Amino acid sequence: MKLHEYQSKRIFARYGVPIPQGDVAITPEQARQIAARLDRRVVVKAQVLVGGRGKAGGIRLAHNPDEAERMADQILGMNIKGLTVKKVLVDEAAAIDTEIYLGIVIDRARRRAVMMASAEGGVEIEEVARVTPERIVKIAIDPFLGLQAYQGRELAFGIGLRKELVGDFVQIAQGLYTAFVECDASLAEINPLVVTDEGRLLAVDGKILLDDNALFRHFELAEMRDADEETPEEQEARRHGLSYVKLDGEIGCMVNGAGLAMATMDITRLYGGAPANFLDIGGGAQADKVAAALRIILSDPNVRAVLFNIFGGITRCDEVARGILTALKEVPTQVPMVARLVGTHEEEGRRILAEAQMITAATLAEAAQKAVAAARANRPTGRE
Repeated sequence: MKLHEYQSKRIFARYGVPIPQGDVAITPEQARQIAARLDRRVVVKAQVLVGGRGKAGGIRLAHNPDEAERMADQILGMNIKGLTVKKVLVDEAAAIDTEIYLGIVIDRARRRAVMMASAEGGVEIEEVARVTPERIVKIAIDPFLGLQAYQGRELAFGIGLRKELVGDFVQIAQGLYTAFVECDASLAEINPLVVTDEGRLLAVDGKILLDDNALFRHFELAEMRDADEETPEEQEARRHGLSYVKLDGEIGCMVNGAGLAMATMDITRLYGGAPANFLDIGGGAQADKVAAALRIILSDPNVRAVLFNIFGGITRCDEVARGILTALKEVPTQVPMVARLVGTHEEEGRRILAEAQMITAATLAEAAQKAVAAARANRPTGRE
């Protein structure tokens, strides 16, 4: 789950990270009121859960309340990478001397959280890692000890931070780490963490990604979810406990298990197809959950075929088969479907689908090849 910039920075502030004064507006008039209250230059920033806001014109400087109102009027309603801007953050403008990147992620190879810092703040850290990886300083954090002060100093010296700022930097780094841990985040970053011309550190932008699996422990964070930033399909998937990501292919995939879903997508591409989605119905899925998953897949107009790959362990193959037929009664379709069912009650599952005249396959390779062929045959005339 992604948090907006203003939400992330407010969380950081609770852990001692200095942030600019500001507030959120949903109308140009509110933006003007906030700017008047701050009584100084402000930055009006689109609040959407995508990058590239600045390049799209979603971040603008205003010198007075009238300008802030005008800038907010121009930004609100903008379309940035498919998302409509419905709110803006009006922050006091910082007089920036230098910009720093500071972030923390889970390094699965090390099995630890890793904090990263770079003097190349204000740009995408992925680009820095690709072009000049030596400019990123990394520290692996012992989960039992937490981020130690000496590690914060190592980061500060590693990026060439001025000596008089090292103490404040260490406190910010430790605050960021504590926020990361206590929120069960998978990523927390400040980009940029700026050094102002007054010689103080200020987090002028922030980002937090939360682990969905831990949200049951954080009701106050779960309530921050912005449903407007999700597609209707993503919202329905979440309501039914499904893991769903829309892609740009034409073969809808329904699989139980994330690893098996990834393998299914890979083998679909191997045989010349393109998956239209990642969809994991999870273990123990009942017929109603399968029906919801199929409705979501079929709501995508690009889907030309559907591939079911079910391994019946906890999930029973006959339950999945019944769910497929239930969904087809609710959402009649001419889209061809290929099913590969293996495991618990697989004979019953295959019998149910065979009676419904559905294409079946004994192996995943066979199922993928049949799905690719079915999708090609189902393309509109003239499409290659």
